[in-house]
Amino acid sequence: QVQLVESGGGLVQPGESLRLACAASESTFNSYSVGWYRQAAGKQREFVAGITTGGRTNYADSAKGRFTISRDNAQNTVYLQMNSLKSEDTAVYYCNRLDPFLRLRWGQGTQVTVSS
Repeated sequence: QVQLVESGGGLVQPGESLRLACAASESTFNSYSVGWYRQAAGKQREFVAGITTGGRTNYADSAKGRFTISRDNAQNTVYLQMNSLKSEDTAVYYCNRLDPFLRLRWGQGTQVTVSS
């Protein structure tokens, strides 16, 4: 099964930016529509952004205008550019297939902490 590795998280101040990466172990990943999800402490995992194989994107309302999802098929990688970060963006971020019935095993995620 395709394995996912998320990276790029860290501790930043409000208003700063981060770029997350989701690297897949196999190129079959490029045939999947993929999403970024996040889970804050004590809360359920929620959708953040998604991208289809054709490059069509959609975003949660909380991410619109600040986050950009993209993919590089040559690298089997999906990115999430996050700008104007807020404290409420603090969470562990994960990537996975958009189709909830075809989810891959979740990776370890990458921690994003936004704090002054």
